[in-house]
Amino acid sequence: MDNSGSKKTCCEAVRDFFTSAKFLIYMGHALSTWGDRMWNFAVAVFLVELYGNSLLLTAVYGLVMAGSVLLLGAIIGDWVDRNPRLKVAQTSLVVQNSCVILCGVLLMVVFQFKEELAEMYNGWILTTCYILVITIANIANLASTAMSITIQRDWVVVVAGQDSSKLADMNATVRIIDQLTNILAPMLVGQVMSFGSHFIGCGFISGWNLVSMCVEYSLLWKVYQKTPALASKAGQKDPQQQELKDLSPVREMENGQSPEESSQPLMIDSAAVKKSDSPKNRGCCYQVSEPLRTLKTGWIAYYNQNIFFAGMSLAFLYMTVLGFDCITTGYAYTQGLNGSVLSLLMGASAISGICGTVAFTWIRKKCGLIRTGFISGIVQLSCLTMCVASVFAPGSPFDLTVSPFEDLYTHLVGEKVLPEADHMLTGIVSAVNATAATTTASMTTTAEEMPPLQSYLSVSLLFAGVIAARMGLWSFDLTVTQLIQET
Repeated sequence: MDNSGSKKTCCEAVRDFFTSAKFLIYMGHALSTWGDRMWNFAVAVFLVELYGNSLLLTAVYGLVMAGSVLLLGAIIGDWVDRNPRLKVAQTSLVVQNSCVILCGVLLMVVFQFKEELAEMYNGWILTTCYILVITIANIANLASTAMSITIQRDWVVVVAGQDSSKLADMNATVRIIDQLTNILAPMLVGQVMSFGSHFIGCGFISGWNLVSMCVEYSLLWKVYQKTPALASKAGQKDPQQQELKDLSPVREMENGQSPEESSQPLMIDSAAVKKSDSPKNRGCCYQVSEPLRTLKTGWIAYYNQNIFFAGMSLAFLYMTVLGFDCITTGYAYTQGLNGSVLSLLMGASAISGICGTVAFTWIRKKCGLIRTGFISGIVQLSCLTMCVASVFAPGSPFDLTVSPFEDLYTHLVGEKVLPEADHMLTGIVSAVNATAATTTASMTTTAEEMPPLQSYLSVSLLFAGVIAARMGLWSFDLTVTQLIQET
């Protein structure tokens, strides 16, 4: 009987865990980050491939994403704060996945009919497709930012309650999920693109996001039902309290007080609110400038927080960190690394991040939260010295011995100085080249495709530093995240 009772208790505990709000958040976050990691990895490769192994489109895409988050981040945060939690999460989820699906379909059309589109209207149709891809992908990134804010910065805190240790464990688990998806998602889509095609890769990502959106929507609703505290949000009026306030003049009238005397302060407050919130009293310029005032108010409120310097340190750290973003992925692609190798490197980076996440929980218990941040920052910057060394290593495209003005002069003037050759030697070389062209064609192609071994030294040092630095980066990120959540 005791054994059967213990087994039943164990089974009930396992069932309760898999049906708990905490596990459902983990599942939804895993599906969301899996789609994000696949898309972020693939879009850089797609843009490089579309523009002839050039980083121009990738650089424009990265600039647009960073600038949009910088300018609209405060507005997105204000929208998250003003609206109910469930509405914010569901809207962000639908917008993000819908944009990725639409962008994937558009890329499939471009890959399939690129030559035809390039000939239409002198290439303007193809250029318009590039602009649409970057614009829609940027909207998806903004929606992903809103989703990250509401889940990782809000829902996790509410589900954890007032337990600081539970909050730290949930933050660490969320980061481990991030790193695991960093390992598996790019590997999967990288193999699909390597052994299939870019067209198949776009279709696979679009189909995944369509299925994932439906499952995540259901998981969010279940978490919301299992956590009643998510229904109440600071800064929003409770409907029941508002209803009681509206009924209070009636009750006081029954007690012998006149409605004018009992509700005079309420009428004054409501009148003031109506005057301030009435759209008729606001001019057109006031409504147009409201996003700018929201941006200014957000930065002022952020500056007045106690964790301002900690947040700025994390922001500056991300300014110096070299990660697997669109620019780095596109650069590695131009250096001869294919999608399969890049996915394996991202997996190694994720393993390093998992080690940093596990180390965070151990160092925090031994040294405290603040010292953990100091140690993580030192480890992060020390590992990035390998990235600095890669600039001067053999095979680096940043060769400081070559003047950058030579190519500029050639591009502007259109002249290129070539070494003069003797006419007799020229005839001999031409004859030799004509007779040996057929026999050496395959060897020449092989030599062009396979660069010298030392050319990989620079890119190897670069990615070694990036991978090792993830340990300190994610540990520092967790430190600042918990400081923000506890404030």
